Amino acid sequence: MNEEIKTLTISIYTENNIGLLNRISAIFQRRHINIESLTTSQSEIENVNRFVIVVNMSETQAKKIVGQIEKQVEVIKAYYHTDDETIFTESCMFKIKSELLFEEPQIQNIIKESDTRIVTVNKEFFVLEKSGRRHEIEALRRDLNAFGIMQFVRSGRIAVTKDEMKVTELLDAVKK
Repeated sequence: MNEEIKTLTISIYTENNIGLLNRISAIFQRRHINIESLTTSQSEIENVNRFVIVVNMSETQAKKIVGQIEKQVEVIKAYYHTDDETIFTESCMFKIKSELLFEEPQIQNIIKESDTRIVTVNKEFFVLEKSGRRHEIEALRRDLNAFGIMQFVRSGRIAVTKDEMKVTELLDAVKK
C-alpha cells in the first residue's frame, strides 16, 4: 500500500555547530528526498537554533528521517507537522526599475491589491517586500514578470505549530 505524499514541515532544535547542515541534508539526500525550503535561525530558547525544513514525503518516511536526525549529537529534538498543524509564511523581495512605478499605473494597482510593501525607492530602482503563502508570492511574481523584474528572492518557510509545543520544558530537562 502506498502512503500519501504530503507537504511536511520538519522542525529541528539544535546546538549551533559547524557541519550540522551538511549532515542533516545528507540524511535527505541518501533517501532521494528533495528539500523544498530550508530556514535556520535562533529559536525561542537562548543558544538553541531551529531548522525549518519543508519536504514532500509520507509520514512514515518523516518518522524515519526525524529519528535519523535526532541521532546527530548536536540535535536536541526534531518534529514533523502537516500544513494543517502549522501556521506558516514566506517572504520575498522584488527589485524593479523605478520608471515603471511612475509610468505603469498597473504596477501601483498590483502593489495595492497584493498587500505588498514598498521598502525603498531611488532613481534606478524600487524594492517591494511581500509576506504570505507561496501561491500568493508566485502570483505576484507572475504579475510583475510582465513588467520586468531586475532581481527576485524568496525565503524559505517559517512556521509555528498550532498546538502548544513544550519545547522549553523538554530542553530544560535535557540540559539538566
